[in-house]
Amino acid sequence: MLELKNISFEVNDDGEGKEIIRNISLQIPDRKLVVITGPNGGGKSTLAKLIAGIEKPTSGSILLDGEDITEMSITDRARKGISYAFQQPVKFKGIQVFDLIRLASGKRISMADACEYLSAVGLCAREYINREVNGSLSGGELKRIEIATVLARGSRLSLFDEPEAGIDLWSFQNLIKVFEGMRKNIEDSSILIISHQERILNIADELVVIKAGELFAQGPKDEIIPMLNGTDSAIPACKKELAAGGEV
Repeated sequence: MLELKNISFEVNDDGEGKEIIRNISLQIPDRKLVVITGPNGGGKSTLAKLIAGIEKPTSGSILLDGEDITEMSITDRARKGISYAFQQPVKFKGIQVFDLIRLASGKRISMADACEYLSAVGLCAREYINREVNGSLSGGELKRIEIATVLARGSRLSLFDEPEAGIDLWSFQNLIKVFEGMRKNIEDSSILIISHQERILNIADELVVIKAGELFAQGPKDEIIPMLNGTDSAIPACKKELAAGGEV
């Protein structure tokens, strides 16, 4: 279980402190798919970076399975079982998909094993296993390959920061299927997604709402969604999905 205790984060803005995250305490339980949502600029992605270790909190503590990881680097957190998928997946010129999945797994795996991870995210392994992870791949393809590396790693906590960013509607629909599959096969781990897309909210077990850097609400999806539908500013983009062929 991941636990955040009184987490705050402040940045220096023209010589003055600006608080981005304010005294947030919450728990991400095991065997759950949890979505953190809320208005743009409310602090969702900052909170994801704090959990991953990209940023360090100004105050408060972060615990994984009861162990304080607040001061751990992103590398040490990865060793502890936290995987972080960026909004825009990193390209690796000269590295093939098979090599990337093998590196992510941290062990010697066969090409057949790597192909299973690709199949799990809806990609034809035969077409992708030897491809370079570069600009020749679309945004949706890169996202699914990145998720395949997360699956190969076998993480305690899989963290996805706005996975819908920059991909077309067809890719987004396939992404939803991937997350549904991950949710169905979840064991002693948890999945945390930062998103304000309604269809991602609808596959969650629990929702966490962050607004103006503070915890606005947390609870089961069926309790939180009606609350969001009753407010005009909690999720500004929740119901804005473009027609087929457009970006999500």
